Amino acid sequence: MILAVRESAAVISVSGADARRYLQSQLSNDIANLAVGSSCNSLLLEPVGRVVALFRVVCVADDLFMIEFDTAVDESVVGAVVARLSKFMIRTKAVIEVANVDIVRVRSTTDDPIPSTFREVPNARPAWWCDGRAIDIVGEADLSEELSSVADSTTDRGPRLEAERVRVGWPANGREIVTGETIPASLGVVPVTVSFTKGCYPGQELVERMDSRGSTAPRTLRLIEGLDSAIGDDITIDGAVVGVVTSVGDDRVLGFVDRAIDLGVRVSPRSSEPG
Repeated sequence: MILAVRESAAVISVSGADARRYLQSQLSNDIANLAVGSSCNSLLLEPVGRVVALFRVVCVADDLFMIEFDTAVDESVVGAVVARLSKFMIRTKAVIEVANVDIVRVRSTTDDPIPSTFREVPNARPAWWCDGRAIDIVGEADLSEELSSVADSTTDRGPRLEAERVRVGWPANGREIVTGETIPASLGVVPVTVSFTKGCYPGQELVERMDSRGSTAPRTLRLIEGLDSAIGDDITIDGAVVGVVTSVGDDRVLGFVDRAIDLGVRVSPRSSEPG
């Protein structure tokens, strides 16, 4: 089934002659080599290595980049990103602005990729794990023709989209990611958000050190089936607390679990490729 949800979302633009160079110096992924029209996931970190936010960076033009969130975020997350990026913008020819845009979030509710007719719509961006099963279409888009070609499409809102996020194990800002507290290695997204060949950026030392030593965080994000819990509930085994639930969707939960505990599946990039 194809799920299509339209919502208004905040986006952050960084524009100007130094926009590419500045983002390259601040973000965990390789922005310098982004071609116009392409995108990548990235982390913005504090100097000590804690996560400020997870987002998608889109190269709209050589001097214009969009920071887009592929899950709903509140104003505090947007504000934290703007504040962090603005902090070191000294003698830099770039401007940071925030706007609200329409985004249609298109998701496959199976392991099959989204039909190419959706992915070829103007301003369609790969979303979540970027494995072909999730895209965001930014700006006003009429998808009636594309949806009519999908036998079991739906435009249900809210809960279905959240349940899909949980199903694929994608961490959300404000849920799994707490600004200034979360360690990148705990989230399972380092392979799709970090370049280990680019130059320096704030927080790089913690990411590089944990990767080079093969270290894991004290708790890692897991997808757990059949756990009847609410957000914030403790995860227990034989009466001992081993984790906490962060998100709930249908009969699955996401939660951080002690690294030594064999429970659920650690979230990680999906192996399936776009069709």
